[in-house]
Amino acid sequence: MPNEDAASPIPADNPVVVEVTRGDMVESRHRAAYAVCDGEGRVILSGGDTQCPVYARSALKPVQAIALVETGAAEAFALGDGEIALACASHAGEPRHVETVAAWLARLGLSESDLECGPQLPTHEASAEHLLRAGDKPNQLHNNCSGKHAGFLTVARHLGWEPKDYIRLEHPVQQRLLGILESMTGLDLSDAAKGIDGCGIPVIGVPLGNLALAMARFADPYDQPEGRQTAVRRIAQAMAAEPFMVAGSGRFCTEVMQATAGRALVKTGAEGVYCGALPAEGLGIALKVDDGATRAAENLMARLLSRLGVLDEATLARLSARLERPLFNRAGRKVGVVRRATENPF
Repeated sequence: MPNEDAASPIPADNPVVVEVTRGDMVESRHRAAYAVCDGEGRVILSGGDTQCPVYARSALKPVQAIALVETGAAEAFALGDGEIALACASHAGEPRHVETVAAWLARLGLSESDLECGPQLPTHEASAEHLLRAGDKPNQLHNNCSGKHAGFLTVARHLGWEPKDYIRLEHPVQQRLLGILESMTGLDLSDAAKGIDGCGIPVIGVPLGNLALAMARFADPYDQPEGRQTAVRRIAQAMAAEPFMVAGSGRFCTEVMQATAGRALVKTGAEGVYCGALPAEGLGIALKVDDGATRAAENLMARLLSRLGVLDEATLARLSARLERPLFNRAGRKVGVVRRATENPF
């Protein structure tokens, strides 16, 4: 049962990083914490309380995908860049996403009914409209996490584990993922806060700074076992090669990876979480917007990438709307912007 009495861990003094204007005044403000570090844990850039535990939600999917490659499951089932990128994805439910997951499951001898993520209407508006006009209902293949779940099922199949209940914390798939998370974050997570994600899998509370460390180790896994180094580089290659699979049309994750040619590997999570890995620099990024606003998380991630020198002038031009996003009313008139807070240091 949910703990209705759980205390909020959100610090009250995180800086205001994004503001939203309407006409002549600022209408809304978003507070956040962020951390950038290298594989040694050295902090390159930070703001707010980076020791506060957060649920990384879907922002951690590239790390969770390590098990798929590290165990040999991806190779055993001849998974290509598209499937491996989907294992890292919060996809929009577009036809290519759905069809690829369905074909992947068939290769395992499984089907949509074996996914335990629940049905979801595609977040891609045109795909959702097409589905409903055809008189069809969304199923578990359309769930934005279906690729991740297919990855978990692949691990279970490869290692001879019972696939049923693979989302439960005590299942060997989730225990393996927990071990990977502990290794990448440098923490013993046995007593960490735990919850259930929207797609049903366990979520673990991890300090933001340690999430940044995990992403730095993903960016450059030099201190990890040889098999993990190979796995991480394979996943990074797949994300860079198939950015559409990681998110979809018009999505920030896809746009950034396309614009940077994979120099920045970024992944969104629910409730205002974003993680990123910069392989060439060996840096990891983690941020959390206190009120869970995606618009603020995307703005802050774009500015961090700019501050870190990852975005050249041409790339900045392509992503300019993410740095100062216009707001329009229903008649199409510009009425405000989502922008850097005036008191923010960068």
